[in-house]
Amino acid sequence: MNTALAILLGLVAIICFLGGTNLMWKGAMPFLPEGTPPQLVLDDLVRFLAGIYLGGGFLLAYAALHVGALGGLLYCLGIMVLFSGLGRYWSRIKLGSAGRYFDVVMVVEVLLGAAIITLVGLR
Repeated sequence: MNTALAILLGLVAIICFLGGTNLMWKGAMPFLPEGTPPQLVLDDLVRFLAGIYLGGGFLLAYAALHVGALGGLLYCLGIMVLFSGLGRYWSRIKLGSAGRYFDVVMVVEVLLGAAIITLVGLR
């Protein structure tokens, strides 16, 4: 179980490193229509959340390397991953689908979170 948990946590850590770095680098402007004046507050918030996303990667990488020592904290990490997928689902409910790619990402995040929580419970 610990090996499976370490693999799942490591996979999510890689996703966080890549996604957080990408959003930190880009900021908000590439997601807005061309010609939109700089949106300073929006860019600040996107980069702030990107920092949390990237920092979560370090937390998950640490957890992947120390699965045996973390106990109940692993539930919290599983919930964090599950809620990232549920956040995408809420966006889909409120605004509609952002496309097939993001729907697949949503399902993967929910399944990864549920798998982490389940594996922690089975340890």
